[in-house]
Amino acid sequence: MSLHDYYYDLPEELIAQDPLEDRSSSRLMVLDKNTGEIEHHIFKDIIDYLNPNDCLVINDTKVIPARLYGSKVGTDAKIEVLLLKRKENDVWETLVKPGKKCKPGTVISFGDGILTGEVIDVVEEGNRLIKFTYEGIFEEVLDKLGEMPLPPYITHKLEDKNRYQTVYAKYEGSAAAPTAGLHFTKELLEKIKEKGIKIAHVTLHVGLGTFRPVKVENILEHHMHSEFYMVDEEDANMINECRANGGRVIAVGTTSTRTLETVTDENGIVHPGSGWTQIFIYPGYQFKAIDCLITNFHLPESTLLMLVSALAGRENILNAYNKAVEEKYRFFSFGDAMFIKE
Repeated sequence: MSLHDYYYDLPEELIAQDPLEDRSSSRLMVLDKNTGEIEHHIFKDIIDYLNPNDCLVINDTKVIPARLYGSKVGTDAKIEVLLLKRKENDVWETLVKPGKKCKPGTVISFGDGILTGEVIDVVEEGNRLIKFTYEGIFEEVLDKLGEMPLPPYITHKLEDKNRYQTVYAKYEGSAAAPTAGLHFTKELLEKIKEKGIKIAHVTLHVGLGTFRPVKVENILEHHMHSEFYMVDEEDANMINECRANGGRVIAVGTTSTRTLETVTDENGIVHPGSGWTQIFIYPGYQFKAIDCLITNFHLPESTLLMLVSALAGRENILNAYNKAVEEKYRFFSFGDAMFIKE
């Protein structure tokens, strides 16, 4: 399977740089995964495509303000640190720029010493393990000093931190937002519930690997990043009940999809649990958990584009993406949405 099979031409001006004021007023392309038929709507119309008995599955992870700017103690050299994974209480795996200035033993000061970090080891791909020292509660220190780790293709500064957060974000741990969920408002979720649609929660902490480009020509050789997930018993039961009653399981985002496909067995039963997933979904994959998907428009040649192609067919997806370019949809994290229906 060739990487170039997942390329499409995207004009740079269609990459959304800022979130819309009203989350649910973004555009919504509806794609029938069986016929390839396309309709154009506004996101709040999604409710018309959801039926009583369906179950909407959302990822309630919360993005941490994981980008820190500091200086090297002794030389005052500027250092940027991106928190990736918490290893122990105060030890984090991080991405450091410039890495060559950060050998083990290097101490970095943030916010005039409110927070200090010592590089204790170099791990895979040149990432650094840093042990942090501070007074008080780490999350509060981070909230004060950190910036939201926006993807590299967003160059504008985010005025309101909460706009890179879903309205239902709960468990801190992501280095990137589950962006399909950014379109929902609390009011829209209430209306969905009132219509008789169940809403189940899963948690998958999104890693920056989600933006890592595929660098191998044969996509089967691509090594997937691992991400931590949690599914509790109550939510697993809700999804299983929906399936048993003939309802559809509708994932909000590729992160919810990857979580569900990780915890669902061959008979379509969702099992509660937590752990790390490296699931890589590409065409040929047989979905066990989900029927439909609400998602954003993804980068060319990305694993996310391969995932949606597995669900709706590569030709249908590329045709829909070319249509989205033609119709000037907004792309990527702060962009418009697609509903892949059956």
